[in-house]
Amino acid sequence: MKRTIYFDRFRGAYWPSPGELEPFFLAPKGQEWSYRGRNDSWGMSVSALYGTGDKPEADQVSVSLAMIGNPELGVYLDYSKWDGRIKQGLSYSPKGDLTRLLEFVESLHTTPLSVGLFIPFPKAWLAVKEFMETDGELPTSIEWIADRDLPPEAFPVPAPPGQRSR
Repeated sequence: MKRTIYFDRFRGAYWPSPGELEPFFLAPKGQEWSYRGRNDSWGMSVSALYGTGDKPEADQVSVSLAMIGNPELGVYLDYSKWDGRIKQGLSYSPKGDLTRLLEFVESLHTTPLSVGLFIPFPKAWLAVKEFMETDGELPTSIEWIADRDLPPEAFPVPAPPGQRSR
């Protein structure tokens, strides 16, 4: 199993302890990572799950958790899983205020994101912590919705063929 992270000062083929990431989600520092340093987008991944490490990359099981912070709205999460054993990919977004699904805000990288898929920083922390503790399983501490169950308009950036846009 291979863990990787790209989050603030944590970068590389490892995961820091949950205690090292917690301050980025909880007060008093909490929301600073969402606008300091000109980057609001971070992520974690784990690959070679379920004993697939000896297989070619396309046949492995891998998951990622992308995070985009907004100081007013909270965190936009994107959980993506590729199961190379069955050649199937799945993506999930947290259920925020779905009445605002077709309202958008841009990330610092100008990516339009649905306001309805943001959740508060402390709630996002529960999901990130659980993701780490379960080696990438879909966290059960928050409600998710499969991206395929959302209207295409919720993802306004055109996606490459075969992928959902972000």
